[in-house]
Amino acid sequence: MAQEVAIKSFRSFIWDTDTHLKSIEERKLLRKLDAAILSIGCLGFFLKYLDQNNLTNAYVSGMQEDLKMFGNEYTYAGTFYTCAYAIMQIPSTLIIQKVRPSYWLGLMEIGWGTFTFAQAGTHSIPQLYIFRFFVGLFESSFFPCMLFILGSWYTKTELAKRIAIFHMTAPLGTAFSGYLQAAIYRNLDGSHGLAGWRWLYIVCGIMTVPVGFATIFLLPDTPHTTRAWYLTKNDCSLAVERVEKAGKAPPVPITWAKIRRMFTRWRWYALVLGYILYGTSCAASGYFGIWLKSEKFSVTLRNVIPSGASLISAFCVILWGFGADYTGSRFAFVIGPLTYGLIPNGILAVWPESVKLKEFAFLTNGAQIMTAVFYAWANEICAGDSEERAIVISSMNGLQYAVAAWLPIVIFPQTEAPTFRRGFPATFGFVIAALLSILLIQFLHKRELKQQRDTAHEDGDARNSEDPSNHESEPGKVIKTGEVQEVASAGGVIS
Repeated sequence: MAQEVAIKSFRSFIWDTDTHLKSIEERKLLRKLDAAILSIGCLGFFLKYLDQNNLTNAYVSGMQEDLKMFGNEYTYAGTFYTCAYAIMQIPSTLIIQKVRPSYWLGLMEIGWGTFTFAQAGTHSIPQLYIFRFFVGLFESSFFPCMLFILGSWYTKTELAKRIAIFHMTAPLGTAFSGYLQAAIYRNLDGSHGLAGWRWLYIVCGIMTVPVGFATIFLLPDTPHTTRAWYLTKNDCSLAVERVEKAGKAPPVPITWAKIRRMFTRWRWYALVLGYILYGTSCAASGYFGIWLKSEKFSVTLRNVIPSGASLISAFCVILWGFGADYTGSRFAFVIGPLTYGLIPNGILAVWPESVKLKEFAFLTNGAQIMTAVFYAWANEICAGDSEERAIVISSMNGLQYAVAAWLPIVIFPQTEAPTFRRGFPATFGFVIAALLSILLIQFLHKRELKQQRDTAHEDGDARNSEDPSNHESEPGKVIKTGEVQEVASAGGVIS
């Protein structure tokens, strides 16, 4: 018996806290979902970040000189990408309420892979701007739509770690881009008359397009709409039963009345503001390679050293996500990493003489990234309204990118590189503002939960006074309100 408890505890620690409470059928279903959703999601997100960040690697590996980018052209190229990325965030999550996510995301991935490949033929700065715009436009759907899909299938004890695994592939993609560009520069630079940075775009495009086709055939859409060939009828019924038991609302047609109702609540405003401030506070890490170039590091080291920061970030993303699911606390694993962000951002804001200190700040800046837990938190706060959940998630990401489209031009102009005397102090200030916004979200969420409990007690007292037979509740009965609920897990109290 003791051995069985130990096995259950270990399995619960490394995976779902309630694994030992699930039936064999439910565990089989989860294995199928993990194999499909996480495989496609992680591959796609890895390639998205690979294709998004290869601009930086290309820039420090010869593109700057070949295209004569000696002003703010690098910043403007990023702005074209970001503007397009922000445009489609909210529309994409509304589109997948009508169109199968597998079809939509597969076609989007094929699209951005094609334009990534096209960047290899860039011969002027306007061409680069156009190609970056379309890469951003096609990439924009992937992240918010995958978050919506993950939130549609997984329950509260399962979600954060899976979003963490999914999100971990972002820094891995960034890291791999550096290693890939370093290898390409050493082995392919000048091959067939093409510079190494052009080969980077060719290789990335070739990697991306096949995954887009795989997405069409493997992504299972949502529990209420799935036609996945690997799920049985019993699997589909069990999936719907699971999410309904978890209080997740099924998709329903979106109306203007529902949209207006959403904007009368605090959730959209607080979560979007908090995420914008948090996302902006993470901007400093994007300028690591430019600082290394200013310190006369070799082309290879400019690409490889920032990969270390990405690997640290990937480890922390997983650590925060698993910790949030095991302890059941979303708030602690949002506020904790963000608080650490005061250290590296503070160092860069001061800009000390020490090269080692600045390198430490750049390398560990990614430890504050807790995006996976933040999105799991938002998914659960909005669980009772499918449409609100979709719009809030896409607005968080989309509006953060909308701010990122213009803010770097103001606070990180390329002409101030590498010290960025406006940029780094600004990111330090954004960390402080983000911390205050997280405290506000926690306060509002707790207050809402208390109001729901008080209302439920009042309704129960009223029913009991009308019908004395209701004084005793049925054993094991679960009352679903369609709103956010506090539940208990084997790892602790979910809050």
